[in-house]
Formats: sequence, structure tokens, C-alpha cells
Amino acid sequence: MQIRFDGKTVAVTGAGHGFGRAIARGFALLGARVFATDLSPDNLKETAAPGGITVQAVDLRDRSAATAWIRGIETATGGAIDVLVNNAGGVAGQGPVPLEDVTDEAWNTIFDVNVNAAFTLCRAAAAGMKRAGGGRIVNISSGAGLQASLTGIQAYCSTKHAVVGLTRQLAHELGPFNITVNSVAPGFMRTNEATEKQWESYGSDGQRELVRRIAMQRLGKPEDIANAVMFFASDFAGFVNGQILAVDGGR
Repeated sequence: MQIRFDGKTVAVTGAGHGFGRAIARGFALLGARVFATDLSPDNLKETAAPGGITVQAVDLRDRSAATAWIRGIETATGGAIDVLVNNAGGVAGQGPVPLEDVTDEAWNTIFDVNVNAAFTLCRAAAAGMKRAGGGRIVNISSGAGLQASLTGIQAYCSTKHAVVGLTRQLAHELGPFNITVNSVAPGFMRTNEATEKQWESYGSDGQRELVRRIAMQRLGKPEDIANAVMFFASDFAGFVNGQILAVDGGR
């Protein structure tokens, strides 16, 4: 089996580090014309260093800016986006607090980053994909979208469940237009500052217990997530739609 994306336009969010960087570079290595965004211009420059990736810093919480990014890609390429990967998200620097102490601002911030941005980009890209006769959307959810979250953050768990719901609903709506919508649900991986803090908070005993509960007895890597995304985006997954693929080593 060989997967290639020559001639394809791929848009990846949250590409400044971790999963997003691995996804963007993976598509570029397989021939795609990749457009990547994140908040940090410096991180994006590092992502783009190997070549084949056009980067632009965008705050996706601004829906008009997010839509403009999609329109800019369509203008630059003269056509629709073939693959949209909604990877941007996280805990927005937050930690677990009791429910009664969660502020409206804290709750809304995580929803803006994890759900509203994905919705906005799907909405912006859908019309072009319909005109082109098809497309692929891959949303990065989480194991926290299938059960309670290890983070203990109510909004984070809620948003990841929402991403799963959005994926399934859009799969039914867009499927008749040959647009598939699927999701990759990563298990715990040490990919950024937030997950490093989470890992350290477990202590040595907690870390061993977390790994012990993984069938493969190790943590995953960003490339594991990128591989799953590229499968969903490939011709081999042409009849796979509305699915949530847990990439967690067998938790």
C-alpha cells in the first residue's frame, strides 16, 4: 500500500508543534501542497523548515480571520482545499479547578479554541469541496471525547465530545457530496508544555501506572497521529466516514 498526495491542497491547524507539525510535514513529504497555521510565527517557521509548507499565523478564535485563511488558500491555489485537518486545540493554559470555580471566560476560551474554530473552518471549506466534487475533513478529538478526561478540565472534556459529535453530524450532511469527515482520538502523549506539566503532575508512580494501562506499554508519538490522519485523507479511506479512530496503543 502506497499513499501519495501529489497535487493535493492540505490545510492543517495547530501546526506549530506536536501533532500539527507532524501532520503538516507528513503530508508535505508525500507530495501535498500544505498550508499550516498556528498562533506562533516562530514555531511555524520551524515547522516549515524542511520545505513544502506555507505558513501563516492566525488566531482561529477570530472567526472572520479563520474564514479569511481558508479563502486565502483557495485564492492562492485557484481551487478548493482537498484535505482540512482541524488539529488546533488544547487546554488554553488552564488546569483543573472545582466546578463552582470555573468562570465563563475560562469555559468559553476552550470552546472557542477546540470547537468553534473547527466548526468555522469546516463551514468555510465546505462550499469549495462541494464545487470540486469531494474532499476530506479530519478532526483531531481525543480519548477525552470518548470518556472522562485525564486533565480533569470540564470544558476540555466537553469540547472533545463536541468534536466527536460535529464529526458524526457533518459526515452525514456532507457524505452525499463525496466529502468524508472522520476524527482521530489520540491517547495521552507528551507533545507540548501542557502535556509535559500533566505528565510531571502524576509523579513516578502515576507515570508507571499510566503506561501500564496501555497495551503496548509505551506512550505514542506525534507521527502515530499523523499516520492515522493521512490514512483518513487517502484514497484507501474513500468509503470510511463518520468514524472515530482511537490512536492510544490499546488503552
